[in-house]
Amino acid sequence: MNDQSKVLDVGCGEGQNAIYLAGKGHHVDAFDLSEYGIAKLKHRCELSNVQVNAFTADLTTYQFEQCYDMITCFGTLHFVDKNEWKKFIKNAKEYTNMGGIHIIQIFTDVVPASEDIAPFAIGLAKDEEIKELYTDWEILQFKSYVFEDEHPNVPKHMHASNKIVARRVK
Repeated sequence: MNDQSKVLDVGCGEGQNAIYLAGKGHHVDAFDLSEYGIAKLKHRCELSNVQVNAFTADLTTYQFEQCYDMITCFGTLHFVDKNEWKKFIKNAKEYTNMGGIHIIQIFTDVVPASEDIAPFAIGLAKDEEIKELYTDWEILQFKSYVFEDEHPNVPKHMHASNKIVARRVK
């Protein structure tokens, strides 16, 4: 990627990745379902003196209007129905420039969803299922792992995850 690359950050939350990439000179579009998250991202942009085109949107109804050089999505897809996240990835691939990169992380069902997210984690992937969607791309990195996590007011728990970094080559 070079400066002025177009980046889409899907499920950006409060914008840590979006702000970092914008600070490196990239044009960043970032969306999240949470109005609070987008408001906080916009405030953080003001404090950091960076520009991010941040907006509220639902990935299940999101309509691409342009192609991107990079699309990132961390910890979001497993919160929508599996058919919906697969449809989103298919569309995202079509709207990625040749040589563009996807960096995607999704929780898997290798271990049960923790009790704090179980009611919402309706789209847990099977292990390596995300990899199957990128057989026509160059897979630069793939990792399947289990990690321990801890949040305020939630006991320590485990998550299973897949992370893929893939490049569009055709």
